[in-house]
Amino acid sequence: MSRHSPTVIWALLVALLFTGIGLWVSPFMRTNTARDYSESIAQAVEQVMPSVVVIRTEKINYSLRRDFFGMTYRIPEQLAGQGSGVIVDELGHIVTSWHVIEGARTGEVVLDDGTKLPVALVGYCEATDLAVLRIQSEGLLLRPAQFGNSDQLRVGEVVIAIGSPFSLQSSVTVGHVSQKGRQVQILPYEDFIQTDAAINEGNSGGPLIDVEGRVVGINTAKKTDDQERGVGIAFAVPANLVEAVVNSIIETGQHSWPWLGMSFSVLNVQMQEALKVDTPVIIGQVWNHTSASRVGLQPGWGVVKIDNVLIHSLRDIERVVYSKRVGERVTLILQMGQQQRRVELELEAFPGMVK
Repeated sequence: MSRHSPTVIWALLVALLFTGIGLWVSPFMRTNTARDYSESIAQAVEQVMPSVVVIRTEKINYSLRRDFFGMTYRIPEQLAGQGSGVIVDELGHIVTSWHVIEGARTGEVVLDDGTKLPVALVGYCEATDLAVLRIQSEGLLLRPAQFGNSDQLRVGEVVIAIGSPFSLQSSVTVGHVSQKGRQVQILPYEDFIQTDAAINEGNSGGPLIDVEGRVVGINTAKKTDDQERGVGIAFAVPANLVEAVVNSIIETGQHSWPWLGMSFSVLNVQMQEALKVDTPVIIGQVWNHTSASRVGLQPGWGVVKIDNVLIHSLRDIERVVYSKRVGERVTLILQMGQQQRRVELELEAFPGMVK
């Protein structure tokens, strides 16, 4: 019979001991992924829910009726509406969708704790379907929502919609970012986040949040052909654009769209080769007496970057510029042949409507 040294025997005993402990402990130490996911969702909702409000409105709609003698009358009809909103600061400012309150004669806000308050319109932007309201915040302990960076939001990320669909206050639905930069032809300017989180009538103006509890978009439940044809298609205005519009309205009562003082042309591959330009977007026209003309920019220069964002399309330029406000500055990297130029421009107010 072979003999083993005391050292070997002790090593075997210790190994068996730790193996036994591991078998006993491991069921309790294993990570419960489903529980972690559930906790993340619940914590995010708890963080944002006090910032979400119900917006109730009364509107008067006139319909035309003819009597027996052919006379036409305008018959007033009182309509009740409801949407959602998000508190954005301790002063009582609330962001919502413009179509929620458009044409409203009166309105009130219901806070998460059930408090009902009158509300006043501060301003709105039809191009983005956003509006800012204000309640009197004296004596109230308001909890403003925290905004996230919607440019960093990735397709596939989990998002949560909060609102009051069909008058069901404080409803929560969970989904994913289906796509970004969607255009569905319902607003003059669109850069929608598409999500499969359920968004229905009454959700409009409520927040779309990430799992950290940050607002990444404002939901819009305006009906579109896409929603009629498909199930689970909903849209939200991205947070970066929302912040720029809301801050502008709070300060001035309206939103002034920022402008670089020039237009752009999009080139296909053949045109790029003919013009010997490596970029698909070039400066098309420069207007006099603008920040672009003052630094000597000329048509034909290719746009490589704006604020370190590589430019692949005209939408990339709009996304960067429109997420800023008049008076802020942007840095452009331009190219003509082998020559590159770096310029800094101050954004001015666009002298017209955004289309």
